[in-house]
Amino acid sequence: MKLTVWTYEGPPHVGAMRIATGMKGLHYVLHAPQGDTYADLLFTMIERRDARPPVTYTTFQARDLGKDTAELFQTACRDAFERFAPEAMIVGSSCTAELIQDDPAGMAQSMNLPIPVIPLELPSYSRKENWGAAETFYHLVRGLADRALVRSDRAARRPLCNLLGPTALGFRHRDDLAEIRRLLEDMGIDVNVAAPMNASPADLVRLGLADFNVVLYPEIADTAASWLERTFRQPRTRVVPIGHGATCDFIHEVAKLAGVDPSPVLNSDPSRIGWWSRSIDSTYLTGKRVFIFGDATHAIAAARVAADELGFKVVGLGCYNREFARDLREAAARYGVEPLITDDYLEVEDAIQALQPELVLGTQMERHIAKRLHIPCAVISAPVHVQDFPARYSPQMGFEGANVLFDTWVHPLVMGLEEHLLTMFRDDFEFNDAAGASHLGHRAAPAVVPEQPVALPSIAAGWTPDAEKELMKIPFFVRGKARRNTEAFALERGISAITIETLYDAKSHFAR
Repeated sequence: MKLTVWTYEGPPHVGAMRIATGMKGLHYVLHAPQGDTYADLLFTMIERRDARPPVTYTTFQARDLGKDTAELFQTACRDAFERFAPEAMIVGSSCTAELIQDDPAGMAQSMNLPIPVIPLELPSYSRKENWGAAETFYHLVRGLADRALVRSDRAARRPLCNLLGPTALGFRHRDDLAEIRRLLEDMGIDVNVAAPMNASPADLVRLGLADFNVVLYPEIADTAASWLERTFRQPRTRVVPIGHGATCDFIHEVAKLAGVDPSPVLNSDPSRIGWWSRSIDSTYLTGKRVFIFGDATHAIAAARVAADELGFKVVGLGCYNREFARDLREAAARYGVEPLITDDYLEVEDAIQALQPELVLGTQMERHIAKRLHIPCAVISAPVHVQDFPARYSPQMGFEGANVLFDTWVHPLVMGLEEHLLTMFRDDFEFNDAAGASHLGHRAAPAVVPEQPVALPSIAAGWTPDAEKELMKIPFFVRGKARRNTEAFALERGISAITIETLYDAKSHFAR
C-alpha cells in the first residue's frame, strides 16, 4: 500500500459535491461514515463559502454495520427532503461506504419521493474527482433535460447558447464565467443556461432551447456536451479561451456557430499583449525555460500562451488527469518535449529538478516544490488553495484573463531580475545570500543551502568546492544555465573535475 499526504484529485464523490454545491435547489444524500464529512471544509475553508455544501451524510458508525444500514440511508433521504425541500436530489456512496455494498440508488427509488432522484455510481477506487464531477453533471443533464422542447425561429431572436462546465471549487471558475458572459453579450449572443454553477434543476430542463453549447472546462462538461449534441443537435465549441490567441480563436469559433460578425469584438480588443511585445521586459525574458503541469485543459493552454505569446521555451509539460492524456501528448509533441502524465507529485518534483527551469507554472503542489528549489512559480490550475479565490476579479479566460496571466507569470521573473541588483548589495545586512531570494519570502526562508555538486558519469570528480562556491556568486535565475553549460563544456573536453578555471573557460567559450 502506498500512502501519501498530497494528492491532485479527491475521490469521485468530491466531484459530485462540486456539482451539488455549485448548483441551487439540488441536494446530495451521501452514504458515508462520520470521517468522510471532511469534504465540507474544502468549500467553507478553501473556497470561503458562507454556507456548507448541500449534502446530507448518513454518518454511520462502526457499530451500525451490524444493523440495517438501508434504513439509516432512507431515513437520511426522507429527513433531507423534508428539511431542505430541494427541486431534485442526487444519491450515492462515498469511497468508504462503497465497501459495505449497499444500493443507494435502489433504496432511494423505492421511496417514491415526489422530486427527481438521480442515482450516481462513482467507482471510488478506479476514478477520481474530475471524472466524478463530469459523470454527475452528465447524469443530471440526461435525467432532467426536456427532450420535447422545440427551439423558436432563429430569425426572430438573438443567438442563444449554454455555458457548460463551471463548478464550485474550480480554479477561477467564478470570474471566468463572468468574463465569458460579458464577451458573449458584446457579440450579441444571449446565454440560455450557465451550468452547473448557479443553475437550478429547472434550468437544466430547458438546456435544449439553446442553439449551441460553449464548453469552458472539458474535464467537467465534455460528456454532457456530447450527449446534448447527439440529442438536441447542438454543436459545441472546442477552443478554450485561455490566452490572447485562444480568445481570438474562440471568438471566431463562436461567431461561426452563432452566425454573427466577430469583427467588432476583435477590433475592440482590450488586451495588453501588444504593450508586452513592445516592452523591454519581453526582450529580457524571451527564451526563459518554463515547466508546466496541471489539469490538461489549463496546462495545454498555458503552454500555448508561454510559447506563442510570451516567448518562453517550454521544457516540460504534463497533467495529472489521465482521461485527457491524449490531448496532452499531442500538445507535448508540438513543443518537442516528453509528456509527463502522472498523479505522483514526487515524479513531478524529480522532473523539475532534472530540467532546472527558470519558471514553473503549476498547481499548489508545484508551488511548494518550486519554493523548495528556489524557482519562481505561478499557479495556473487546480488543486486549489485559499489564495486561489481572491476577493478581486481575476479571470483566466478572455481578454482580461490574458492580462491576468501576463501579470501572474511575468512578475515572478521580473522580480528575479531585480534579484540581480540585490546581489550587488550582498554584504548588506538585509540583502545577503543567507537571507534568500526576497520575492520568495527572504525573511521567513531558511539560509540558502549550497547546491550539491552533480556527479556526471564522465566528470569523475564533479565540481571542486572552490568552483561550486564561485558558481553560487552567479544570480540564481541564470545559475542553472551556467551549471549546464560548464558541465557540457567539461564533458566535451574530457575534463575530470570542474575547477574555477573550467568555469571561466566555459564562460568565455559560450560568450563568443
